[in-house]
Amino acid sequence: MSERAFWLAWSQIEGLGTTLIRRLAQQLGSLATAWEADLAAVGQVEGIGPQLLERIAIARRHRDPLTDWQQHQQNNPHFWLPIDPDYPRLLLEIPSPPSVLYYRGQVDTRELQGRICAIAIVGTRDPSEYGRRWTRRIATALAQQGVVVVSGMAEGIDMEAHAACLEAGGRTIAVLGTGVDQIYPRRNRELYYRICQQGWVTSEYPAGTQPDRFHFPRRNRIIAGLARAVLVMEAPSKSGALITAHLANEFGREVYVLPGSLDNPRSLGCLGLLQRGAQVILSEGDLLQQLGAIPALDADPMPTPSSQPLPNLEPHLARVLAAVPAEATSLDQIVLTTHLETGTVSSALMQLEMLDLVTQLPGLRYQRLR
Repeated sequence: MSERAFWLAWSQIEGLGTTLIRRLAQQLGSLATAWEADLAAVGQVEGIGPQLLERIAIARRHRDPLTDWQQHQQNNPHFWLPIDPDYPRLLLEIPSPPSVLYYRGQVDTRELQGRICAIAIVGTRDPSEYGRRWTRRIATALAQQGVVVVSGMAEGIDMEAHAACLEAGGRTIAVLGTGVDQIYPRRNRELYYRICQQGWVTSEYPAGTQPDRFHFPRRNRIIAGLARAVLVMEAPSKSGALITAHLANEFGREVYVLPGSLDNPRSLGCLGLLQRGAQVILSEGDLLQQLGAIPALDADPMPTPSSQPLPNLEPHLARVLAAVPAEATSLDQIVLTTHLETGTVSSALMQLEMLDLVTQLPGLRYQRLR
């Protein structure tokens, strides 16, 4: 629990994202150790410049991570950190996963693991009747095939996608640009509660966070990151949906586009995506066939145990190795099992990795090799 509390504390410092937080843990032994480490040692971590180091110094003087953790949980009872086993697997693959991800609703662990396919549907807030109709047809077809629909609960295409999916009995995920306790726009109140009953809402912003125009472009990377593919149904040449499409392409996700008319300004962004190589949506059946060709995600890799004998290990290394199971487990769990300091366990795991006895998986999880 303490490492989770320190992760949260580091994440509250402006300019420290998931990559830098992981780097701190790896180079200084643990996040708890890093919090107490000499400031000069913290400044040696790649990516931490003078201005960020000053913010870190101020935070360490004025914050108590364990007290902050308790207060944070009162207002935000449900959230994942990248070191948690339930943190969405697909988000760990993108360059900038949220350092904290809040949620509310009915979560299915299989969705978090990527075992159930999730597809994002995005588009303009002011769609034509054509865009609305095809969004509902596509969302309905996906829901009937057991696909989870991901969108942003905005007006227009997002709202149509969520609503059609729910009406077809499917599950849907809404990525918000506010705290998960805020409903925006207000007219989507009923839709919000239906999503929470038949899916879940999520956000990187804590409870109470109000709408901000800078939040919505940032949340688009989460929409793209949670999905195996992104469908752009209707989008003008300047549209947030195009940001989501570009991010999806960067993340290695497929992008599919509903073709529109040259006479319709709402379709010009879609036509531009097609010109740059996006896949075209010709019908529900054609789309489902194309999506069916997306390879299934493998389960967490289960290394084949080696028949080689174990080397003679120092007592503390043997103790840590004995606490690492064949299934992926978190650093916190290994610390609890061994009753050793987090820094000692982290250092031991690095040595065991060098000996090919354990392997590190995304989210600071570890797995025994032999």
